[in-house]
Amino acid sequence: MNKHRILKYFVVASLVLLLTITGAVALMLNSNPASAESTAPVTLMENSTVVASPFTEAVKKVHGSVVGVNNYANYSGYNGGPYYGFGGFDFGFGGFGNDFSPYGGGREDEGSNRQVLQGSGSGVVVANGFVLTNYHVVEDASALEVTAGEATYPATLAGYDESLDIAVLKVDNLPIEPVVLGDSDALNVGDWAICIGNPLSFTGTTTVGVISALNREIESTGTDPYGRKTNEVNLMIQTDAAINSGNSGGGMFNVAGELVGIPSLKYTGSFYSSASIEGIGMAIPINVAKPLLREVVEKHNSSPEETISQNAAASNGMEPSVKPRMGVVVTTINASNSSWVANGALPTGAYLTEVEAGSPAEKAGLKAGDIIVEVDGTIVTTSSEMVNLLQNKQAGDTAQIKYFRLSGDPESYTSYDDVDGEYYDVTVELVILDTAQP
Repeated sequence: MNKHRILKYFVVASLVLLLTITGAVALMLNSNPASAESTAPVTLMENSTVVASPFTEAVKKVHGSVVGVNNYANYSGYNGGPYYGFGGFDFGFGGFGNDFSPYGGGREDEGSNRQVLQGSGSGVVVANGFVLTNYHVVEDASALEVTAGEATYPATLAGYDESLDIAVLKVDNLPIEPVVLGDSDALNVGDWAICIGNPLSFTGTTTVGVISALNREIESTGTDPYGRKTNEVNLMIQTDAAINSGNSGGGMFNVAGELVGIPSLKYTGSFYSSASIEGIGMAIPINVAKPLLREVVEKHNSSPEETISQNAAASNGMEPSVKPRMGVVVTTINASNSSWVANGALPTGAYLTEVEAGSPAEKAGLKAGDIIVEVDGTIVTTSSEMVNLLQNKQAGDTAQIKYFRLSGDPESYTSYDDVDGEYYDVTVELVILDTAQP
């Protein structure tokens, strides 16, 4: 075979191989759908399906009924006065001397007072014109305000229970629908929990979680209805729904939109550990708040008759020249004139500086140094409130008196925590005595 024939066979073989490879590639391209589609125009697929959460309808029902609560306080400077023994404790009673004077040191700086916003929280409209919130949201307020969107409404404290950390506000002309109260006793661990409030002033914030636990025992320090410090243990609902500063007093709802709890606090860490804690919030069961709600709403929706004839005798010229009384001399004791009261060692009330010999008060067992905190079931925080509750009584009428009395030897007390005592209830008959005292 010569050189030209060999070259001819090589060229032919090369052409056959090239045609075979080209055909195989074309066949592969035609059989690959992805490659075929890549040359087609791109179209966007759309649909109108809306996947709603199980919480949407519940939130729509109640979102507008959760409001803001602003707490204003009168601000003025205050300098503590002299200290009276016992390691620097200023009890405000001038020490534990024999005369047991109720007044202590301290003076208010000169200058004008001003009202400042000292805190904000949340609340829920639970009846026409009534807002449920936490007591710690409204504590020590000189003025209260409810906010809804851009609108603001003045509010008054209609009732509270500090030991349970609940309070009810009365708001006139509040155009907001109340929510439906649920049954917190019917909750189960694992149920959905919807929390709505105003954390860090982000109004109407909704967070969702589950009921993590029921009947958590939470211990707290508070004061009784008369201002004396107490240690309380409350049973609360635990949830992992986000609860932050400002959520206090807002609402915890179930998926039916019923109010089942009042968010109150969250845990962020342990005193004994530096570990950060998330997802542990606590709410007050709504069933705990229902008795106070009913009492406040019924009281404000009724028309008490006891004040109708308050000045009837005087207007008819028939007021007696001498009124019956119980025979005591009283003065007000409160946080502004006694650091004992300010520190929770004693309650606020009408302090008895003198009990007349042979008087109805003495016969009932009252003594100088007792502090009257209730008259006929009404809490009294000043001596004038006590007098006003007694002034319309006639000779022979009785008054139900609740008072606080120190126990033990007062001179043995070395700190506020040492102060001990009890509340007592007595019935006192009012009679005509010689002098015009209470």
